[in-house]
Amino acid sequence: MAAVEAQVAPKRGEWTGQVGFILSAIGSAVGLGNIWRFPGVAYESGGGAFLIPYLIALLTAGIPILFLDYAIGHRFKGSPPLALRRVAGFLGESIGWFQVMICVFIAIYYTAVLAWSSSFFVYSFDLRWGADAPGFFTGDYLQVPTDGSLFSMAFVPSVLVPLALMWIITLAVLRAGVAKGVQRVNIVAIPLLVVGFLILVVRALFLPGASEGLNALFTPDLSALGDPSVWVAAYSQIFFSLSVGFGIMMTYSSYRKRRTNLTSPGLIIAFGNSSFEILAGIGVFSTLGFFAHQQGVAVSELEGLTGVTLAFMTFPAIISEMPGGQFFGLLFFGSLTLAGLTSLISILEVIFAGFIDKFGLTRAQAVYRLGIPLALVSVVLFGTATGLFALDTIDNWANNLGIVGAAIAMTITVMWVRRSGPELFTHLSELSTFKVKWGWWVLVSVLSPVVLTYMLLSAIEALIAEPYGGYSTGYLLIFGWGVIAAMVVGAGILTTTKWRTDPMKFEAWPSYSPSYTALSQAHKGHGGAGVSSAANTSEGVQK
Repeated sequence: MAAVEAQVAPKRGEWTGQVGFILSAIGSAVGLGNIWRFPGVAYESGGGAFLIPYLIALLTAGIPILFLDYAIGHRFKGSPPLALRRVAGFLGESIGWFQVMICVFIAIYYTAVLAWSSSFFVYSFDLRWGADAPGFFTGDYLQVPTDGSLFSMAFVPSVLVPLALMWIITLAVLRAGVAKGVQRVNIVAIPLLVVGFLILVVRALFLPGASEGLNALFTPDLSALGDPSVWVAAYSQIFFSLSVGFGIMMTYSSYRKRRTNLTSPGLIIAFGNSSFEILAGIGVFSTLGFFAHQQGVAVSELEGLTGVTLAFMTFPAIISEMPGGQFFGLLFFGSLTLAGLTSLISILEVIFAGFIDKFGLTRAQAVYRLGIPLALVSVVLFGTATGLFALDTIDNWANNLGIVGAAIAMTITVMWVRRSGPELFTHLSELSTFKVKWGWWVLVSVLSPVVLTYMLLSAIEALIAEPYGGYSTGYLLIFGWGVIAAMVVGAGILTTTKWRTDPMKFEAWPSYSPSYTALSQAHKGHGGAGVSSAANTSEGVQK
């Protein structure tokens, strides 16, 4: 009996309903980049005119690839390695494991930023950064070396303690499971995040100079629409902020019940994410307008309008000059912490789900065997004085090369090599109130790979042209190109490892309608993966 049970994969978790899934998916999509990246990108890319390519990118790439992730994860009931194995065999699984490896590297540095946010939340009570916020962040807090060294094992207690705490909290949530852990946290965190950030935005709108900040953000520069880099920036923002292409939405959709609406919630999630980004732009630039007003300069003369510099240098400096700055600081860094936590949970869930599916681990085993080693690596790399340099480098390579490359490989393999478009197209339409049209197939299989390939080649060209961040070539070979190499090698090793159970046996999907049957037969007759025949037998076992 024990021998038989050893071959049975753990039962997949499920969301309890539509609301839990939507809030969890929004929790993944709404992250640090919504607050500190979108406003700066929009400002530098034509202001109000940027909303035109941004909306086009959302409709032509963001939502279509989001639906692709949903269709694969839900129809083939698995994490990226399992679902893509069922779609495209060995090649598909290798892409799935590459997505998991991307999440591994993102998780170990993303937790560090979460630790910084939680620290500054506490510091907001007494405005501990004082009059020199930039000096406090890099000096007193991070203790970045001034001698030019790029790697140090000197641990920084002010970073180390919250970093360890964030890992403990996140792993505890994931240990509780999909419904009792991930869903419960998001049901509380997302409404709290929205309400808190709305209060912050309303407060910012009534600051002196707020209108100047909004004018700087939304005044359209229509000439920017003729610049290809502006369109690339729009597609990049949509692509990264929606959490598509690297396994999160595929994993989350695999936890949905079999008869469930896929596309309508997807639209809610996509437009909810974009709405929060625009809200963040209003809040951030209202505040920057106040700061410029206080300094007696134009908004265009301010520095540090995006990323880590905006969040941990510019904003603390602004908070120190605001009436009621402590309250504003608590709202801002509390929002960053909540947004970061819900995103980190989703990133780690991809990793755990992949190993649970392939090796038959229980959730507890996955958390302890994977989570603790990842936490230790994270502490060693980012709990030190040089953690900022490693974070900056790994983040750039993982996002601009890793995620974009994975998305290109997935769309081409699924839509062209295995020709699974008809099957996925019909799956989306048969289950959903909002029916996708054949234009979806064109956008996913043609436009998206073209745009993503252009983004990838542009990023590679820029990285080759000059050393990123002024770092040494050796450092970039290790923490930049070396990270991509590690992802590829890790994916290769995990793909060649034997499955605990047969990945091609799973619960059968019915043939919903004559149109579905015809499409499935056409799919199998034109180079399909052969999964449909396996799925539609009576040999389905575990979900």
